[in-house]
Amino acid sequence: MSAVAHAPALSIRGAAKRFGSVTALDGVDLDVCSGEVLALLGDNGAGKSTLIKCISGAYRLDSGTIEMNGEMVAIHSPAHARALGIETVYQDLALFDNLKPSENFFAGRELASPAWLPKSLRILRRRTMRSATAEVLNRLQVSLPDLDSVVGLMSGGQRQAVAVSRAAAFASKVVILDEPTAALGIRESRHVLELVRRLRDEGRAVLVISHAMDHVMQVADRVVVLRRGRKVGELIPSEETHKQIESLIVGGD
Repeated sequence: MSAVAHAPALSIRGAAKRFGSVTALDGVDLDVCSGEVLALLGDNGAGKSTLIKCISGAYRLDSGTIEMNGEMVAIHSPAHARALGIETVYQDLALFDNLKPSENFFAGRELASPAWLPKSLRILRRRTMRSATAEVLNRLQVSLPDLDSVVGLMSGGQRQAVAVSRAAAFASKVVILDEPTAALGIRESRHVLELVRRLRDEGRAVLVISHAMDHVMQVADRVVVLRRGRKVGELIPSEETHKQIESLIVGGD
């Protein structure tokens, strides 16, 4: 098997990013493999959000490299990241409250025909998009009360499930989740964590940012800790390493 076949789905080397006199990232290395959940941890200002924005194309690294399956890439924009197979679910979810799940799934990617007509004259294939959405939700075992209801009427957990499922539908390689259980109750958090496991089981590389240590311990295969823009540790989460992880986050001995 080739070296590329064994390469991580996503590999970051020497990632550096500055905003004026502030160093947000300072030589960060990170790997996440297909079929793995990697938790990216750190206190506020550690550099987590900056790193995922560089991976998802919102920012560009000042220096350092990004590789996907062993091939170096330069990610120019969020659209370019999506074309490379990277989907990101930010904490605000970026859902349209007045649209149905299928319309949110295909927002900006609408299926329409005939292809030879200008886009403004094509007819939307609403049934096809609804069917494709239902198929993804069924595959990921996501239950929604009504596929024809707008997402603004759904609970926080259902909205999160729509956003994560949308990412799963289009991410061929990497799914990035920013605080996926924030502001959710115990039951809804459990459902979202189950969904994260299914993404891993389907072979996606999953990168999760979370402040909820109990949730990290439940789903993460590895954790990487950032502090003040630097990587300060990498561990396998367990009862034995729990306190060590917390110590790395806060900067204790």
